[in-house]
Amino acid sequence: MSQPLRILIADDELVARKRLTRLLAAFPDTTVCGEAADGEAVLDAVRAGGVDVVLLDIHMPGLSGLDALALLPEDGPHVVLVTAHADHAVDAFEHGAVDYVLKPVEASRLQKALERVRNRLVPRPLEPVRGSAVDPLSRPLARLPIPTRQGIVLVDPETISHATLEDELVTVFTSQGDYLTDFTLQELVDRLPAEGFYRVHRRALLNLAHVTRLEPLETGGYLARTARGQTVEVSRQSARELRRRLGLRRGTDEEPA
Repeated sequence: MSQPLRILIADDELVARKRLTRLLAAFPDTTVCGEAADGEAVLDAVRAGGVDVVLLDIHMPGLSGLDALALLPEDGPHVVLVTAHADHAVDAFEHGAVDYVLKPVEASRLQKALERVRNRLVPRPLEPVRGSAVDPLSRPLARLPIPTRQGIVLVDPETISHATLEDELVTVFTSQGDYLTDFTLQELVDRLPAEGFYRVHRRALLNLAHVTRLEPLETGGYLARTARGQTVEVSRQSARELRRRLGLRRGTDEEPA
C-alpha cells in the first residue's frame, strides 16, 4: 500500500476547511497534516516540512494563493488550487499547479485531483510487469504510426524531439519532419517509451535526448531548446521534477554574472 498523502488545507474560511477535511476523511490514502488561513501560514507550514500536497484557496488575506504558490520552494509540495473563481486557471497552471478545482468541491472531483498528484509522485514503469493484464494498445510502440496524405508514417520514437497541442491538434516534431496526429498528448505518453519522454506542460511532451539548453523563465519554469532550434515551454512544476531527475540544485541553471 502506498504512503498516505500528507495534505495541508489552506483557506481563510473555516467552513471551507471543514468541508475539505470531511471529504478527505473518506479517502483512505490521505491524511490532513495541517490547516492554514492565509498565504503566510502556508509558507510557514511548507518550510516546517511534512507536506506532500497543498489544497490552496486563491482569495485569502495578505498573500493570495497565487502569490504563495509563486513563493513555494523548487522542491516544495504539489499544489491543487481550490477556488470559487474560474478566471485564474491559466495563471495557476503557469505557476505549476497540478489541478484547478472549483467550489463547491465534490468528492469525485477532489479524488481525481489527488490522483493527478499521485501520478506526478510515482514515475510510470518503464515496461509492463511480465504476465500482467495490460491493454496491448497502450504498450509503448517500437514505431509510432501517424497517418498522412501519402500513407501511414512509422516514426521511430528516438527521432521525436517533442509534441505540442495547439488549437486542439497535436503536432509531433521529429528530426525528419513534423506531423499532425489524432493522438492526444496523454495517448502519446502511454504509447512512447517512458525513458526520456516527459510531460513538461499541459500542452507539451518533451524528449530530453533532443534538448540542448534549458533557459530559466521568470515564472520558475524553463524554455527548452532542441537541437533543431525549436523551443518548448516547461511549466514551473515540471521544472522542479526535471531538476530532481537531472540532479540540479536551485540556482545551478542561472547565468554567471
